[in-house]
Amino acid sequence: MPDAAAEPGTAAARDAAEEKSALSHPAVEPDSTAGYGDHPDQVIDFYVPRGGAGPSGAAAVPVVVVLHGGSWRAPYDRRHISPFAGFLARRGLAVASVEYRRGAEGAAGDGPGGPVAGRWPDTFDDVAAALDALPELVRRQLPMADARRVVLTGHSAGGHLALWAAARHLLPADAPWRTERPAPLRGVVALAPIADFEVADKLGVCGGAARQLLGAGELFAERRPYADPALLLPTGIATTLVQGRADVDVPQAVAEAYADAAAKAGEVVGVTLLEDVGHYPLIDPAADACAVVAEEIAQLAW
Repeated sequence: MPDAAAEPGTAAARDAAEEKSALSHPAVEPDSTAGYGDHPDQVIDFYVPRGGAGPSGAAAVPVVVVLHGGSWRAPYDRRHISPFAGFLARRGLAVASVEYRRGAEGAAGDGPGGPVAGRWPDTFDDVAAALDALPELVRRQLPMADARRVVLTGHSAGGHLALWAAARHLLPADAPWRTERPAPLRGVVALAPIADFEVADKLGVCGGAARQLLGAGELFAERRPYADPALLLPTGIATTLVQGRADVDVPQAVAEAYADAAAKAGEVVGVTLLEDVGHYPLIDPAADACAVVAEEIAQLAW
């Protein structure tokens, strides 16, 4: 007897169809790749802009830094988001798609999500190092781009990393990733981000991925101030969340919790809610939602 949850018309069936569509596109090969460290996962793919979506007379092209999702788990690397990166490049944006260390291959997680989520502290080490190396790498790999005009975007777990990277100046004083001043960003566009670890943990988002990333028991509470974007506010950086109302993977409540935390900290965070949209259309070039995402990025970038 088929699982009722997967029967046509159910939320699970819709989610599965959206995931299949988003992951059905051939990988888009980058124009170049450069390392920001010695580990094989410490690389950034660069996509040269094609077409001209920017304002006429613009002197230099903005850079969109893409941080892929996949619950911080090893099976999901940057290739699955390469069609999205290519989509942005075709709209006239320079793109830097960051790879980073994720959960170890073959390591079993605590929940139903499969391999363990992320590595502590390696995942955070890598994102910080990639962003620190980015200006010089952009100058070498994307000479037509303006390294001073950068927008961070990320999907799901990558949305978390984008929000976190923009808040490094708010990290505790003993955090190795802390910066003395805010990153020189045009803004952040976080797509269905795992933006509030307390709410995500209560909802069991992505098989308990947030608790796996930080560690079980007391570690979860001890590490949250170093990793949870909802505790790192206000950033002072223009931030927009794009969220599908029909998302069953990272529900709308997670984005709303982050926006509420920002408001309590005196910061306005934009939230764009898309009707009848789930988790994956945000990065699916075949979906209308992806065009909405590109427009949100362009508004900050240009």
